Amino acid sequence: MKILVLNCGSSSVKYKLIDTNTDTTLAEGGVEKIGLPDGFLKFKLKDGSKEITQLGLTDHKGAVQAILNNLTDPTVGCIKSYSEIDAVGHRVVHGAEKFNKSVLITDEVIQQVKDCYNLAPLHNPANITGIEAITALMPDVPQVGVFDTAFHQTMPAKSYMYALPYRFYKEDGVRRYGFHGTSHRYVSARACEFLGLDITKQKIVTCHIGNGGSITAVLNGKSVDTSMGLTPTEGLMMGTRVGDVDPGALTYLMHRHNMTVDDLQKIINKESGMAGVSEISSDMREIENAVNLGNERAKMALDMYEQRIIKYVGAYAAEMGGLDVIVFTGGVGENQTGVRENVCAPLAFMGVEIDTELNARTRGTETELSTPASKVRVVVIPTDEELMIARDTREIVSALK
Repeated sequence: MKILVLNCGSSSVKYKLIDTNTDTTLAEGGVEKIGLPDGFLKFKLKDGSKEITQLGLTDHKGAVQAILNNLTDPTVGCIKSYSEIDAVGHRVVHGAEKFNKSVLITDEVIQQVKDCYNLAPLHNPANITGIEAITALMPDVPQVGVFDTAFHQTMPAKSYMYALPYRFYKEDGVRRYGFHGTSHRYVSARACEFLGLDITKQKIVTCHIGNGGSITAVLNGKSVDTSMGLTPTEGLMMGTRVGDVDPGALTYLMHRHNMTVDDLQKIINKESGMAGVSEISSDMREIENAVNLGNERAKMALDMYEQRIIKYVGAYAAEMGGLDVIVFTGGVGENQTGVRENVCAPLAFMGVEIDTELNARTRGTETELSTPASKVRVVVIPTDEELMIARDTREIVSALK
């Protein structure tokens, strides 16, 4: 079955065409700067090189049309017609408490996703535009929604409730939802396959760390706690997001600087994290370069970044009553060797021991970093959210036949 996976942002559409019979990626790329005159389509050629085509598209329907045209192009495409696409799987960021698994897209589902707009105003509307674009261009193809929040719906109330007046949960849905769920689900399962373990008997901490980052406690295959909350700003220190912070500090700053809610939103989402503290960059490679050149602010930012990961790993180990596996994934988790080493070193008291030489040469490949003497298995698993979306889509669509 050939599944087109779409991840629609406010001004972009990323895509992969996956043959789920062999788990092979047939094509991948994305449209960026939708609505701007310098918009473009970037995609991989068969030899692995990348090509860019200037487009200047006005909306998501045009972007999806451009992707379909590219897939069927006689020169660079990989299919002859749209009819070869059996189904489309969409990444949908927020499903609130409405969805605890992936679902076939129907009019009712679309309305329920729209009901979550207030919880994800930057993401859910964009996700819906992708669904509507496919409906307009390929009205007969089945579509499936795969939710970032669904994996975390197994969390108990003690993990997802905030200590706010209960009416805000009951009336407004204010609670911890968590994100990156598709990634956490994929890497926890894949880590156990890779290590030859039964996931239903494991205590796992998955560290999805990149420009955005979250950590999840996976107990016997189910999410029981996660670091992101109502929004993706809670938890770890990230590239530009603040992570955990005293809410009193935010109200103090609002009053002191006469900020609006929009001003504060911009600060906590776009101006904080590594970029805000270092005043250098949100890119970990640039931060590490600055550290190597002796920049003290960059070193402080990196120390803060790593310390927060250590805190969450330790907390979740305590919460689960032990720890069997630590999984690193995401751009930083898969590639920044120094971060992995500095996170694991203080966890030696729990029996964590990694091969530092192996760690130093491991980037972006499935690798067990732990030594034979380590009481906790430590592994790098590159995430593949698109493959997870494609598999869910295949399972749901196959059940229709």
